[in-house]
Amino acid sequence: MIISDSKTIRDIQAEFHRTFPGLKIEFYKQAHESGQGSPVKERIDADLKLKFVREVHNKEDFEIDPSMTVASFEQLMADRFGLNVQVFRKSGNLWMQTTSTDHWALREQNRKGASSESHYNEKHNV
Repeated sequence: MIISDSKTIRDIQAEFHRTFPGLKIEFYKQAHESGQGSPVKERIDADLKLKFVREVHNKEDFEIDPSMTVASFEQLMADRFGLNVQVFRKSGNLWMQTTSTDHWALREQNRKGASSESHYNEKHNV
């Protein structure tokens, strides 16, 4: 994933979702406390460029380690790039903030989200 000021939030969301199809990330104006959710009213418009939403203006290409916990990933995004993100996991046809399972690895969250979607689709003949 390449983080640079010229990219939009939507670009980063798409890159993340390609790697973890059972997950998505949202960007917020303020950081959230560990184990807490982020309010919808704080969500940042996905069409904004990163240069308008962060104070750390570096460019970096990094690979997300699937064994990293959600909490570690969210903290890395804040510390390294000045971005407040919240990971969401697919649950049926809904997206749920992973607040109570932030200690799970991204790989495990993704597996749970992907299997939830498959189960939902089978149950509802989607």
